[in-house]
Amino acid sequence: MPLSPKGTALLVIDAQLGAFRSPLIPPVHDGEMLLHKISLLISQARASKLPVFFIQHCGGRGHPLEKGTKEFEIHPAVAPLKDEVVIQKRFCDSFQETSLQEELDSRGIGEIVIAGLTTEYCVDTASRRGFSLGYSVSLVQDAHSTWDATGLKAKQIVAHHNRVLGELFAKLVSADSAFGRQPDFERPRD
Repeated sequence: MPLSPKGTALLVIDAQLGAFRSPLIPPVHDGEMLLHKISLLISQARASKLPVFFIQHCGGRGHPLEKGTKEFEIHPAVAPLKDEVVIQKRFCDSFQETSLQEELDSRGIGEIVIAGLTTEYCVDTASRRGFSLGYSVSLVQDAHSTWDATGLKAKQIVAHHNRVLGELFAKLVSADSAFGRQPDFERPRD
């Protein structure tokens, strides 16, 4: 059963130029594949007439996503159309001090499909916060990424978060099938 066009939205988190090319940091792990997967999701959402929300991190001075710099811009491979919503944030939480919840609720959105950056920060926080706010959350397990960290490779961080988030907070879906079927995830009852 396909997703309801009135109840589902795609959130593309922090897919900004600075994550893919910046003099301050190396490119995100598997960046070209990530852009391909996010582009596929955006195309599927648009074809299904589902809203796409772009979340854009406003980094401070010297940050790889410093507001007002070229690196702050959303990557052109996954750029929004002029009528699509772009929400700027200052925190890892896409909902904190932004209009995201109002925008979702005003459109009758009950399910959010999440892709983007960074796995252990903004993607994780959006998944958990969306769940806590009562949204059904689908995490696109092959369309989020991060960087290597001390003691862990980016691939390990992604796999760990897919497992943890998929156990309680989100239904795991793939970029190829995210909008092809109704997720069977249900929130636990109190």
